Amino acid sequence: MNKFNADELTDFARYYGFHYAGINPHALVKEILVEIERGLEGKNSSLAMIPSYITPVTHIPAGKTVLALDAGGTNLRASLVYFNENGEAVAQGTRKTAMPGTGGHVNADQFFNIIADEAIPLLKETKIEGIGFTFSYPMEITSDADGILLAFSKEVDAPDVIGKSIGKGLRDALAGKGFKYDGPIVLLNDTVATLLSGLATISPDGEITRTRNDFGVDGGPVIGFILGTGFNTAYPEAIIKKINFNSHASPQIVVCETGNFNVRYRGQLDVEYDNTTKNPGGYFLEKAAAGAYLGPLTLHILKQAIKDKIIQFKKSDELLAMSHLETRYLNEFTHAPLSAQGPLGSLFTAKESEALAAVQYLTSIVTERGALFSAAVVAATVTRISHSYEPFSPVRIAVEGTTYMIYKGMRRAIESHLHQMLYMNKPRPYVISPVEQASLFGAAVAALSKK
Repeated sequence: MNKFNADELTDFARYYGFHYAGINPHALVKEILVEIERGLEGKNSSLAMIPSYITPVTHIPAGKTVLALDAGGTNLRASLVYFNENGEAVAQGTRKTAMPGTGGHVNADQFFNIIADEAIPLLKETKIEGIGFTFSYPMEITSDADGILLAFSKEVDAPDVIGKSIGKGLRDALAGKGFKYDGPIVLLNDTVATLLSGLATISPDGEITRTRNDFGVDGGPVIGFILGTGFNTAYPEAIIKKINFNSHASPQIVVCETGNFNVRYRGQLDVEYDNTTKNPGGYFLEKAAAGAYLGPLTLHILKQAIKDKIIQFKKSDELLAMSHLETRYLNEFTHAPLSAQGPLGSLFTAKESEALAAVQYLTSIVTERGALFSAAVVAATVTRISHSYEPFSPVRIAVEGTTYMIYKGMRRAIESHLHQMLYMNKPRPYVISPVEQASLFGAAVAALSKK
């Protein structure tokens, strides 16, 4: 068994091009900013920069009640959300049912009728100001903030809904059940919902518990950042040349699709792993940082380390034979490597701590690189929208996602890199915070964005 050798492992990571030390973070931020600009202009860019046609409200008026809907995964949720005197969102009468189509085939009428059945009891309770609908499936957002469904995941069996406008379908279903609704129905995806949830939960001065604001300061803009199974960001943009949009007074939220950023800091093992995925040739940044990929990518790297005899242990062949390693199992291993449990930890005997340490060491390098990429995206977005340096009015970064929250070392590393990137020349005020019930509260704020 070879001894743990940090220098040898570092050289291995450098040789195969996945060590974070080979990345110039400030050059990376500039590259992301260039891609953002090109995407906004409609030029060739790895960032789609998708307009949402939603303007984030500057002030959330007290006393307003809206209907918030959240469709994603296996559940459909509906809730009346009331905004109290402090602008805080309070959910009331939340209803939950299975997402239509997850229990068997449904046609379009059945699909929308199920949603209407959840909404009508709440709509009869009180007068609402609007309906916000977080719909976590691929959509083409229209200029009236409706969404045309492009595809469902395999869990939802409702093919007739594809190509239809979700907001219009719901409005028609409500009318068909005798409930006429003429107010706004605003469709949004989960990244926009995260941003808008930050408006409802992070104070203008950056405090998570909302505080008094005797000066009437609006606060800095809010960024939505998702790092979970996937990766994405959204922010309010004043100039979107490709749709002839120009409004500094009322910017609209843009979904960047930053998981697809064309990272040039990739090595041989990244390319090899990419070729094994369902979508080779795309989503390079997501494949280096997000939960759907960290486990499988790290497994591919560990296999190469065994082949190169950088890591050796008795059950090396069993690791080489592993076809897949879920990120959650890798995370469990890194949190408690000495417990010798799980598909990875159980491969090592009590006398093989040197090999165990090598696996932990290489995993931490992959994590650190993913954190550096993530921080650069967020730093570029803050740089794009931060035009002032008022310390009492920070840019608010609302975060959602289990990879950020629970993957070992990720959150700490992201926040450390982000601070260095944004404070290198002069303090650039920001606050970064996870948000709860992002889909529901974000939908509620979205409902107030259209009149």
